[in-house]
Amino acid sequence: MKTIIATDGAPRAIGPYAQAVRAGDWLYCSGQIGLDPATGELCSADVVEQTRRTILNLKAVVEAAGGTLANVVKTTVYLHELKHYTQVNETYAEYFSVEPPARAAVQVEALPREALVEIDAVAYLGA
Repeated sequence: MKTIIATDGAPRAIGPYAQAVRAGDWLYCSGQIGLDPATGELCSADVVEQTRRTILNLKAVVEAAGGTLANVVKTTVYLHELKHYTQVNETYAEYFSVEPPARAAVQVEALPREALVEIDAVAYLGA
């Protein structure tokens, strides 16, 4: 059985997908970018601010499913430019410093809304 997760604490999906889907004890979070949930616009042109907003959006989705960022077991970070890797990594570490999840980071040609970073996540919500 699957359950669609939706929250006003993160931007509404900008396409035909759910913010997250819970399947049993597993939560699959769609990619988030640095959109402000109140305005639907990018929060900033700065990669650090976009990374913070992106993680806060993911946090809101995970919390809507009954978890916390500590439940995240895997993320994928999509970067428009690898030159931002260090800045994104330092900002990411502010939220995932203790027992961080597994992670991949890749450069992509473009992201929705000309974002500089996108992050998706998988969380385990079991005991």
